[in-house]
This record gives sequence, structure tokens and C-alpha cells, in this order.
Amino acid sequence: MDQQQKPASGGFKKFIIAFIILVIVGLGATGIFYYLRFFGPNVTDNEEYLYIKTGSTFTDVYNTIKEQHIVKDTFAFAATAQSMEYPAKVKPGKYRLKEGMGNRAFINMLKAGNQEPVKLTVRGLRLKTQLAAFVSKQLEPDSLAIIRLLDSAQYVEKFGLNTDNVYVMFLPNTYEFYWNTPADKFIDKMYAYYNEFWTPERKAKAQALNLTPAQVSILASIVDWEALHDDEMPTIAGLYLNRLRVGKKLQADPTVIFATGDFTIKRVLNRHLVTNSPYNTYLHEGLPPGPVMMPSINAIKAVLDPQKSDYIYMCAKEDFSGYHNFAVTEAEHLKNARRFQQALNERNIKK
Repeated sequence: MDQQQKPASGGFKKFIIAFIILVIVGLGATGIFYYLRFFGPNVTDNEEYLYIKTGSTFTDVYNTIKEQHIVKDTFAFAATAQSMEYPAKVKPGKYRLKEGMGNRAFINMLKAGNQEPVKLTVRGLRLKTQLAAFVSKQLEPDSLAIIRLLDSAQYVEKFGLNTDNVYVMFLPNTYEFYWNTPADKFIDKMYAYYNEFWTPERKAKAQALNLTPAQVSILASIVDWEALHDDEMPTIAGLYLNRLRVGKKLQADPTVIFATGDFTIKRVLNRHLVTNSPYNTYLHEGLPPGPVMMPSINAIKAVLDPQKSDYIYMCAKEDFSGYHNFAVTEAEHLKNARRFQQALNERNIKK
């Protein structure tokens, strides 16, 4: 009887071994499945960035990821996020997505707030409303939030500026900001850059001209508008400083165009010269209350280091080269002006 049971015992052992192997293989397959699902590649190439707005909840983040198809498996993302306690640690920002990122790497980036800074290149914007609109396309704050602060006398007073001249604090350059920087922090940082620019040496040069840093920038905005070529800026700056020194009105065409609000004007006419505005330097003495555009750094430097001359008048050259004819006397200036007016007429430039 013992001999008859041996084969059965051997078969049972084989069955047990086979069963164990199947279990191990099954567990291994399951483990691999779950490993790939929760740790394997999940982020798609559908979007370059994930934007998480200030105040967002995990539900908001999840819905954005689902709607924009940022991951292949939203269940695996959500499950991993829960296991990593991400729902309680949502941070706003602009996050660069890399195709093939696993859930853990993706969520670790979001939890740590490792967002990519925004490079903001600011230049050539004429109005502070244009600046606000431009910034709102690059950063989270909307343009109204920025304008409300810049138009608040109480707010800008802390910078030693007013609502007319506050735009001088925005200097053309490339800056780095986090996407979710609030409007007030954006302005604070721009003011910090402004203060860095105005070194003691530059402040001393401004004082020697009897100008404040803000007034230097206001004059520089006129110089920048007038000068098509940077190498002529010091001459133009020196001319306007001469007019200020002797008490003559600046009579700067850019201020008239700014006063009209019509930036398509190519020829300033007598009807433009009577525009009732504090920015019209044909009607009012001294500098306008604020800049007529965002001045370049070269224009500011030109005002601080002007070319010394006796020039009081200037007129665009009749060859339309972008340069000017300068004059000391009014008689000489009128000759230059007639030549330019004739050139305008020949090209049928009426306005």
C-alpha cells in the first residue's frame, strides 16, 4: 500500500510546486503591472506646461490634468497623489512638463513647487496700460490688478512717485519672475530693479542737472522718441537741457502727439499744438508730468551725460535719414524747418 501512495505523493508535490510558481509569477506580473502604472511613464506631450492658479485645490489640478490630457492614466495619477499626500500640498505655479515623466517624479515636482521662472522682456511699451496688458499675458495677475495699483495715489506714494510718473520705475530689460507672482510683488520687484539702476553716481549726475531720477526718465522718454539713432541722443538731450536752463518751453513734438493720444500722427500741425493737456510742452513750461514712453537705458544715460552745446532748436533732416538739423538761432532754425516742410509736401505727407 505504501508503494501505491508514493506516486500520488510525488504528484501532489509537483502540484504544490506548480501552484507556488504560478502564484509567484502572478504576484510578479501584478507587481510589474502596478509598478508600471504608478511609477512608469505617464506624462504625455500634449502640453508644454501645467499652470496651477493661486488658490487651486487638488480637484482643480486633477480636472485641469484630465481636461488637457496631461497624463495617460488619470486614475494612477490620482492614486499616487493620494498616497504621496499631495492634495494637502498644492502649490500654484507654471510647471514644465516632460514627456514620459512618471507619477512620482511629476507629483514630487508639484509638491516642491519646482516651477520654471518666466523670462519677461520689457521694452518699447508706450503706456502703462500696454505694460499691464503685456505682463498679464506672461504672468498670472490680470491687467486690471496691475493698473489699479499703478493708478492708486496711496499705493505709489510709498515709492516716492505719483500716478503720473510711476511708469518711470519700469526700465527696459529682461527680468525673471515666477508665473504666480502677485501684482503688488511684481511692482515691488520692478521698483527694486529701479533702485539698483539708480546708483549714487547716477543720482549725483541727476542732481547736478537739477533733476530728480524721475525727471531724468521723463526727459529721456522725449529724447528716445525724438531720436531714431542712439548716437544722436546726447545732442538732443543737451538741447532740451539748454531750453530748461534758459526757461524756454521744450516744444517737443512727442509730447504733443502723446497729448492727442493719436500715435499715428507723422506730421504735427498747428491744430495739434493747441491740444489742452499738461503733456503739451508747446503750452506748458518745463517737463510733462510723466514719461511719454518707456525710455531706453541709452536715452537715460544720454540725459545724464549730455553733449554740451549752445543748441536751442532742432528739426528733422529733409533727407528723412532720421537725423536732425540743430540750430542756435531761431532764424537758422526756420530755414531748417522750411526745408523739412518742403520735403514733407513733396512726399504728400499731410498728417
